[in-house]
Amino acid sequence: MKVGLFIPCYVDAVYPEVGVACWRLLRHLGLEVDYPAGQTCCGQPMANAGFEDKAVPLARKFEEKFAGFDYIVAPSVSCVAFVRLNYERLLAGHPCATAAKAMDIVEFLHDVVRPAGPLGRFPHKVSLHNSCHGVRELGLSSPSEQHIAPFNKIKDLLSLVEGIEVVEPERKDECCGFGGMFSVEETAVSAQMGLDKLRRHIATGAEYITGPDCACLMHMAGVAKKQGLDIGFKHVVEILAAGL
Repeated sequence: MKVGLFIPCYVDAVYPEVGVACWRLLRHLGLEVDYPAGQTCCGQPMANAGFEDKAVPLARKFEEKFAGFDYIVAPSVSCVAFVRLNYERLLAGHPCATAAKAMDIVEFLHDVVRPAGPLGRFPHKVSLHNSCHGVRELGLSSPSEQHIAPFNKIKDLLSLVEGIEVVEPERKDECCGFGGMFSVEETAVSAQMGLDKLRRHIATGAEYITGPDCACLMHMAGVAKKQGLDIGFKHVVEILAAGL
């Protein structure tokens, strides 16, 4: 199994420790992992802003860098969802091998690797943030608006971490307000949604908020800093790799 590690722009620039944790965790599980040099943005910001033509060259470069892998794994539900759901359309008339191979690291670990033993050690109470793209586009957890048997792949993986206590806030899969371009175009609404979500997480008594997407965590961390609210933030892969 050849795994290509895709580290999105904002992870590389703002949260490089998350990329390092991905590498360490995948190698710990005995996987053959490569980080293709020269990888760039997947094109999601351009497409979300209405400039899909600007995303096409980036999609072609992504295809060139990652087409030879069995799986393309990234610590970002929104970037993975963009590749999986849009690349075949953006690359119409050109080969597209990457869309079907792209996976968020949570679903890759849960659905493909299926680790059985303990992963890390994190003796803290954490509140689980279910990012919108993960819930409704990648199926990492069951959407509350659907009458189906509840499941949560993130929670399943965190159950393998020693010493952790996992809780969820009221309205557990309601948006935090980031939404990419939404936070730029509707700043006041985005900030209020972030504060509302943050208060629900804090009400659980958790020491940390965790989730599968740094963008959501970054948004809430910014709100917390501005409001002087004391709570930590960890990407789920940092917790899974803690102490390995």
